[in-house]
Amino acid sequence: MEGRAASAHWTAVFATALACTLPSGHSPARAGPALAQYEIKEIGSTPGAIEIQSQNDFSFGNPTRRFTTNDDGELTADENSVSRQREGLEIEMGLTSFVKLRLGVEFEQERIDDPTTFGTANAFNALRFDSYGAETIWTLLPRKGDGFGIGVLIEYEQSAHADESSQLNVGPIFEWQNGRWSAAFNPILTKHFGGEGNDEGKRDNKIDFGYAARIMYRTSEQFAAAVEAYGTIDRIGSTGSPNNASRMFGDFDQHRIGPVLYWTFEDDDAKGDDEKNDGREIETTLGLGALVGLNENTPAVTMKLSLEVDF
Repeated sequence: MEGRAASAHWTAVFATALACTLPSGHSPARAGPALAQYEIKEIGSTPGAIEIQSQNDFSFGNPTRRFTTNDDGELTADENSVSRQREGLEIEMGLTSFVKLRLGVEFEQERIDDPTTFGTANAFNALRFDSYGAETIWTLLPRKGDGFGIGVLIEYEQSAHADESSQLNVGPIFEWQNGRWSAAFNPILTKHFGGEGNDEGKRDNKIDFGYAARIMYRTSEQFAAAVEAYGTIDRIGSTGSPNNASRMFGDFDQHRIGPVLYWTFEDDDAKGDDEKNDGREIETTLGLGALVGLNENTPAVTMKLSLEVDF
């Protein structure tokens, strides 16, 4: 397949999938900690470049939910953000040499938000369309080879469920490289908007703090080994208006860390014919890792599986 034609083909496929899954109206994320995909954001952009991404995670040993009942027998359960699996599909486009844009959709098998019986308190919904969004990354200080680089991430995420809020994620991106070693750090502030109100009718427009960090060693052009960490501080200070469940059980910080292996390979056929691929190589990167939970609010193990195809 020709490089430019392949890019156009995948762009059309993604746009069609996105259009088919978008709901007809806005539907204001859960009151628990905001959980981003387990991915390290990277600066740098090539005008006209296209990247297709699939970001997936699977959690095991999820924490047991806490709950209580009132005098009328009504059940109130904690609102920790817990999922069994998440599947993300994204397309990234290089707009200029310092700006790139990404559009994405996400499917999630999450714990039932408002269980009505003890038996359903730890039950999960079926895998379903959960959210869609857009992000842009601006490179402020380019990194070419060894040295430091700095950028900024701005991301908006719209939930597909009426009782959940929208999210605005903003934060810097720091990169460093020295030979085969590299490191990255992405601290993020997440502002929640909308969603259901509490008993006083106030929406919990809180602010969370999240982070993603990586130290990586590239053993060859094809293989790299990394240690990655991801976490969320649920509710900074007294921001937002917590509901009854949040007041009863408090907020839920989550922290994960673990090894991730990456394998990068190129399409030899495309590489061998510059006329067909407009001088671009098709490069694919597979990532597989296991992230261990560091506190009782976090699943014991989260498996990370990623696929990225660059045109």
